[in-house]
Amino acid sequence: MSVIYQRVALIGLGLIASSMAHAMREAGIAGSVAGHAKSEATRKAALEIGFCDEVFATATDAVKDADLVVLAVPVGAMAAIAAEIGPHLKPGACVSDVGSVKQAVIEAVAPHIPEGVDFVPAHPLAGTEHSGPHSGFASLFRNRWCLLTPTPQSRPEAVAQLRAFWEGMGANVDEMDAPHHDLVLAVVSHTPHLIAFTMVGVADHLRRVSNSEVIKYSASGFRDFTRIAASDPTMWRDVFLTNKEATLDILGRFTEELFMLQRAIRMEDGEQLHAYFTRTRAIRRGIIDAGQDTAAPDFGRVAAAGGATALKGKE
Repeated sequence: MSVIYQRVALIGLGLIASSMAHAMREAGIAGSVAGHAKSEATRKAALEIGFCDEVFATATDAVKDADLVVLAVPVGAMAAIAAEIGPHLKPGACVSDVGSVKQAVIEAVAPHIPEGVDFVPAHPLAGTEHSGPHSGFASLFRNRWCLLTPTPQSRPEAVAQLRAFWEGMGANVDEMDAPHHDLVLAVVSHTPHLIAFTMVGVADHLRRVSNSEVIKYSASGFRDFTRIAASDPTMWRDVFLTNKEATLDILGRFTEELFMLQRAIRMEDGEQLHAYFTRTRAIRRGIIDAGQDTAAPDFGRVAAAGGATALKGKE
């Protein structure tokens, strides 16, 4: 595959950015990769692993001469980063991001993008419960969706180039407006994460069940909540604060469904419970049919060396 961007700058060097760098190298779609992270340890790791050609202590140095700049930092940090790098962006460059909230990112970043630079927000729906520069791998985005949410100012050619870039890393690409993205993600990601955090919190506070019992018998379902709840706390704090309206909307709908199920259980309405579980089971089958998960036992977990279990989840 030919080079799509001669120089790519990654601001933030965690799971998503490091995976992007590995995928870019594997596909040959970037001439060079520059990186920036606040932590000196992270910068050192990026160089040692070798997924960046150059690593800089400041974001302004990293974006110099970059054709594509990707903001891979928590949503709450994007406004400050955008303000810092804005005056140093190359004319004709494209700025994008990987945040899981889009309207708040547009409001934070767009005011700092100078004329002659495109801003095309993006969100790859991929991830694991691991974080940091050592956690990235080239196949993370393969057959996963990346959602682009162009602004009215995004030039069509810039959007098309970014689409080709994500497709080059193996992703399926779709476009939608930012408010709709935030509502969709509240359903498929944000509220499920909040429920998982809550269920783990319930277990922690339920004194009649010991911690040893929770861990010992976790394979019965609790284990899968804990995988989701192991996600980065800073990122999820920012997600819920910046996608508040959509998350509260879906959480309210979830509460109504929960009340309905509570009543069915209390009234011993087995017919309603069976019908409800049959409908929801069909959604799981649809996800497998769409290639977004595997039907293998144990939720697709694969045995790692030494008998341990490697957990690979999606955001």
